[in-house]
Amino acid sequence: MRGKENITSRNASVSALTLLITTIVGFSLCSSVYAWSYKEAAAPYKGTSIRILDEVTPLQETMKALVPQFEKETGIKTEYELLNHFDVISKGQADMLSGRGHYDAVMLHSLQLGPLLDAGVVLDITGMLGNTQLTNPDLGLADLIEPPYSSTSKHQGKQYGFLNWNYNNVYWARNDLLSHAGEKSAFKAKYGYDLGPAKTMQQMRDIAEFFTRKKGQQLAGATLESDFYGIVMEGIKGGTTFPSLWFNFLTNWGGGLLDANGAPAFDTPENIAALRFWADLWKYSPPGQAEYSLIDVPTVMGNGIAAQTIAWSDFVFGIDVPGKSALHGKFVYGNIPRNEAFDGPMTTAGEPSIVVISKASKNPEAVYLFMQWMVDRATQEKLLNAGGGGVPIRNSSWDLPVMNKPGLASLAAAMRESMKGSYGKPKMPNFFEVYDEMASIIQQIGLGQMTPEEGVKVGQEKLLKICKKCLL
Repeated sequence: MRGKENITSRNASVSALTLLITTIVGFSLCSSVYAWSYKEAAAPYKGTSIRILDEVTPLQETMKALVPQFEKETGIKTEYELLNHFDVISKGQADMLSGRGHYDAVMLHSLQLGPLLDAGVVLDITGMLGNTQLTNPDLGLADLIEPPYSSTSKHQGKQYGFLNWNYNNVYWARNDLLSHAGEKSAFKAKYGYDLGPAKTMQQMRDIAEFFTRKKGQQLAGATLESDFYGIVMEGIKGGTTFPSLWFNFLTNWGGGLLDANGAPAFDTPENIAALRFWADLWKYSPPGQAEYSLIDVPTVMGNGIAAQTIAWSDFVFGIDVPGKSALHGKFVYGNIPRNEAFDGPMTTAGEPSIVVISKASKNPEAVYLFMQWMVDRATQEKLLNAGGGGVPIRNSSWDLPVMNKPGLASLAAAMRESMKGSYGKPKMPNFFEVYDEMASIIQQIGLGQMTPEEGVKVGQEKLLKICKKCLL
């Protein structure tokens, strides 16, 4: 009986093992047959046409060249339209708010999300994220760089997009001047420490003062044929002058725009100190700075009439390249200099941006596939390789050879550090009203037409008229 029982037991074990192997093999075969792909996911939408509005920069122009690959793989016809910074905001918002639906999706800077979420015109993609047929299981959203990603694309438990463009400010200086033996000797004699890329705001101010020279004076052993300036900054009433001041200066002095409850808090001693420091830098800037936009600042640096700046990193790619500036290869980059008198968490001005689906779109699923494809690891690698580098949205992109090539290492390190303190703007429904008022006030402070003390008082009054609690 015992032998018979053993045989029966062995047969049962063999049968169980056979069933297990069959199940594993079958599951493997099914997984292989039904592996997710953009082609299969897009099959129901093949032949669909979608229209995407994005901003024109060297990065987006490179992305546009890759879009035909998405069309070929999915059969989804994609019109990828690029407009300048100001037009992409006005035209994109107007289309979404009107409900016209000319654009299926629009790139939004983080500052635009408050007004458009409040208007209810942005499609929540949370449900699509949970759709296994539509969502790439290997999309790797945990690889997207924080805090820019979550602070921009998510709000109150809902998600509206991915991190598409990781705009950030970096410190940008003339390394040929900072490393010149004669200039280094003269600087140390005057300030008592070694000349080099600014690590603190106070060093940046010293460098600005030191390198401001008049026509006919010497600079790095040569006679100047025109005036030279120690620093250049954005000063235009529009553009990104105020957001850059907000997160590069105000918050790094312990100030800001709002208190912890979202109420206006502009009239603080910290903001007065930050504005005084910022306005002082204008003494060492070109006389036309009040008309300089985010586009003009890189041009001034490329033309070689300023020693340093704080600029948007993506615009560097249009200047520090062969043929664009005679100074190509002579620049050095770093994170935004820290205020040595402030030991709180450091912030940097950034404008993380996402592509969102308009609620008026008739093809949200097709657009959602395009949105995933844009941030996919493979697409991002192609984008950075094709552009000879770029501004990463993924942590894994920092390890790509193209991001570590000679000539880019300094900028890449600067961007990486800058992104650690870069957040999407607070989601304020009245952001543009606030922005218009603040932009005017701070320009007057920079021009010396208003003192910092007067400016924060007027600014606080204006803010309180717009919103008592300013967050969505």
